Amino acid sequence: MTGHDDGRAGPGGLPGTPEPLRGAPGFLARRLYQAYSAAWLRYVDTTLTGPQFSVLTAVREYPQVDQGSLAVSVALDRSTMADVCKRLEDRSLIRREMAPSDGRRKLLSLTPEGEALLEDVSRKVGRLNNELMSGNEEAEDFARLLTSLDKLSERWEKVADGEGVR
Repeated sequence: MTGHDDGRAGPGGLPGTPEPLRGAPGFLARRLYQAYSAAWLRYVDTTLTGPQFSVLTAVREYPQVDQGSLAVSVALDRSTMADVCKRLEDRSLIRREMAPSDGRRKLLSLTPEGEALLEDVSRKVGRLNNELMSGNEEAEDFARLLTSLDKLSERWEKVADGEGVR
């Protein structure tokens, strides 16, 4: 899973990452995601997934918001959001209740079990994020990086939706 930064053969004579890939944003994003996923499993939780954590966090921030609206805030499509919410409900981490004004809408809230798990996992995620970003000691640099990644995510989502490609 690791790539060698200099593009040459690494330990054991394994080839390094080819230069064209080192300049390909999609490849680097996938590489970051693979490393993050492996670190998540090792240091955070082997059962709760990143998308489930995102949904729990969003439900805590926006209690009683409907499932469909919340999907947008955590970058999930409606069907994936429904599946994630069903799994969280099956584990008694969230409650899904029909909206009084529209029985098709499901309003989400955390259960006490969901609150406790989210608190525990959030601490672990904070420690993981600190470890992942060590070496980037300046808080201002870290904040700038996160802002840049957020803007880049928005741009890539627009491109994925068919906007802006010429």
